[in-house]
Amino acid sequence: MLKGMVSLVTGGASGLGKATVERLARNGGRVVILDIQGSRAQEVAKDFGEDVQVSVGCVTSEVDVNNALKIAKSKFGRLDTLVNCAGFAQTNQVYNFNKDQPGGMEYFEKCVNVNALGTFNTIRLAVGLMGKNTPTEDGQRGVIVNTAATIAYEGDIGQAGYAASMAAVIGMTLPLARDLASQGIRVVTIAPGVFQTPLVSYLPEKMIEFIKRMTPFPSRLGKPEEFAHLVTSIVENPMLNGEVIRLDGAQRWFPL
Repeated sequence: MLKGMVSLVTGGASGLGKATVERLARNGGRVVILDIQGSRAQEVAKDFGEDVQVSVGCVTSEVDVNNALKIAKSKFGRLDTLVNCAGFAQTNQVYNFNKDQPGGMEYFEKCVNVNALGTFNTIRLAVGLMGKNTPTEDGQRGVIVNTAATIAYEGDIGQAGYAASMAAVIGMTLPLARDLASQGIRVVTIAPGVFQTPLVSYLPEKMIEFIKRMTPFPSRLGKPEEFAHLVTSIVENPMLNGEVIRLDGAQRWFPL
């Protein structure tokens, strides 16, 4: 099913998105990467020749997303799968009581803009192209896989913006699946725990070790390849729809 499949992967230049691009391409898929990191995206694409194309841009921009979709259509003729991996994460407390001043709004706004609005923006634009596909025997025309985070359920200090934006992605999953059901387009969200990606590079080693201890099994950070494996499993299983899947080794957060 993956061979010949055409996918748009946002945030495909690094982390979870990069692993997803590589897994799809190695299994015979063709991919368009949409990422603001153009040079890094080109590095990912260079090993796959014409099967992986790069579109430099931001998921919050209608123009940028449409440019990526035009590449999918012109180079590959269609779009079968959208995988939303672009994201932004940073900690910021709501109020600094030592300095007696509130936290800035820019952090909260960027989390919501990139993670929630960006996800919805790519979906609303991509499904028009997906809807033109010839349906399978089940009537399927496309699959959308979103990325949220377990922080939406168990966010900690300073994570209000990130948790809120991830909760928005989780909350839109079922309504979107119902909205797009008539066109045979499935929508599934993955909520990873803490994975080895650039998004967690700001965490101190002490925090990383704590996270590992909080993960029953396997007691480590997730690997991007494991996320990519789940993406392809979702694509290949037509009964997965309207669901949020935790991918976290039974990890649960408790207040520090």
